Amino acid sequence: MEATGRRPARLGFSARMLLLQLAAMALVVLLCAAVFGWLTYQRLGENAEAEALAVARSVAASSDVRSEVAALASAGPGRLSAPALAGGPLQPLAEEVRARTGALFVVITDDAGLRLAHPNPALLGRRVSTDPSEALAGRETTSQEQGTLGHSARAKVPVYAPGSPGAVVGEVSVGFSSQAVLESLGGNILPVAATAAGALGLGTLASWFLGRRLKRLTLGLEPEEIAALVQDQEAVLRGVDDGVIGVSADRRITVFNRKAKQLLGLDIGADLVGLPLDRAGLPPAAGTLLAEAAPESEPLEVVAGQRVLILTARAVQASRRPGRRGYRPDAAADVAPELGWVVMLRDRTELQALTRQLDAVGALSTVLRAQRHEFANRLHTISGLLGIGEHEQAREYLGTIMAGGPLKYPVEQAELLQDAYLQAFIGAKGMEAAERGVSLRVGPETMIRGQVSDPQDVTTVIGNLIDNAVRAAVHGSNPDRWVEIELLDEPGTGTLHLVVADSGDGIRAGTAGEEDTETVFAEGFSTAEAVRPDGGAALPDIHGQGFGLPLSRQLARRRGGDVWVADRGRSGGPGAVFCARLPGTVVPPAAVAHEGNQP
Repeated sequence: MEATGRRPARLGFSARMLLLQLAAMALVVLLCAAVFGWLTYQRLGENAEAEALAVARSVAASSDVRSEVAALASAGPGRLSAPALAGGPLQPLAEEVRARTGALFVVITDDAGLRLAHPNPALLGRRVSTDPSEALAGRETTSQEQGTLGHSARAKVPVYAPGSPGAVVGEVSVGFSSQAVLESLGGNILPVAATAAGALGLGTLASWFLGRRLKRLTLGLEPEEIAALVQDQEAVLRGVDDGVIGVSADRRITVFNRKAKQLLGLDIGADLVGLPLDRAGLPPAAGTLLAEAAPESEPLEVVAGQRVLILTARAVQASRRPGRRGYRPDAAADVAPELGWVVMLRDRTELQALTRQLDAVGALSTVLRAQRHEFANRLHTISGLLGIGEHEQAREYLGTIMAGGPLKYPVEQAELLQDAYLQAFIGAKGMEAAERGVSLRVGPETMIRGQVSDPQDVTTVIGNLIDNAVRAAVHGSNPDRWVEIELLDEPGTGTLHLVVADSGDGIRAGTAGEEDTETVFAEGFSTAEAVRPDGGAALPDIHGQGFGLPLSRQLARRRGGDVWVADRGRSGGPGAVFCARLPGTVVPPAAVAHEGNQP
């Protein structure tokens, strides 16, 4: 037999949807019917228990039953034999009640649990198969149990002695067969089955109409084809290393790829498509960027969380398709109105970090070169003193060197910095400040007893604050240009506190309030357009320019600390005062010594 090579025909989307929904509805209908049947069975069982309880109460309340049970409870073995009990008054009475009520059994026992009346005369005088202790204790009980006559819904009621309401002399147990309960349930199955069939038919019709509607909405595409289109788009968006955000003409998000969410610190699983632009988590400057979007628009640098991002936006325009009547590639009339924008996000965080590290390394290398030159001069001096036999002067000179430090930085009171790293870094900053005509000094309250454990974070914060202070002092109106820094490590916590003040003209004159001081920490904030209070020229470089302050604050808050403005300053000086708190950046001296003693 020759194979045709054809693939077997697959059911269409509508047919598969219909079958799937039919299966789901059939399952739901069956489950509902089963639950309804079970609840009905439980209800019928409870009704049977209630009926058994009513019959048992009626029998137990009979004066004849009470008198005879009390008499038999104190009788000898001769009256408790099966023949004697079968001929006694209780057996025919119980059988009459059983026949009249349709019960499975009506059993009467004495206070020892011996049967005084039972449907099976052969069991008279024997102990009952189920526990009678609850009824003999004076409590009525109902249950569904298995006995010698089968499974039943039963009730047990105590029998009290005549004239003694509190003396229990026996019990009456009445039960209705569970088979009878099931037969009663069968009468309710037919309406349930008819209702289930009707619901299944209505569901089938609704599924058929829904399948036709979905096929029209999907333009006749099968789910596999739609999935392929989505996968292709997702592959393109995931394949780029930059964040991609699509914005419609009415400023709603149409595309938001995974990389963009990562760069902006958003939840990867969040569905942002369809949200307005101002609710999508983009930096506030994105709205301004879209308004200025053009084929050659300038990128925008913003701070988002712990990242420095470059945002670019391009307006999306559509041209008429080639081949259509009237198409001209160079015709301005062929350009359609704007359809929206595409925003690209690029990460510059690592580049910024490397730049800061390079600046620190460059400053330290400058200090090391100066230190080597200074050491050489001092060694020559010591060598000369020893050569001429002036040993005492050489010893005094060495003492002076040891007391004053290995290098004379242009930083006043630099000897207060006991940490070598802080000495070198602030000394390098002092050299840079001196070149710009600014005196950098260490405040008298400075006290560093430990050792800096995270020099990169400390360098970033101190460096940014000193650079801003030097810039403010250079452009300030005070001829005495200075910057003062005080550092203090908190014992036992490893927290470094620092204060930086300058001789500049303070933060943006002409405004007031604590809220205004927070604007210097805003992303992209610049005071380059600030005006002097006396109406002078604008100040191109003072506190807040660029991203140093927001980055420093974010770095400090990430460690549990903060950077804030303690004093706005005033025109003519002194200028602004910035404070910072950096937890976990200083190791106590004891810990440093312990680490140094490790083998």
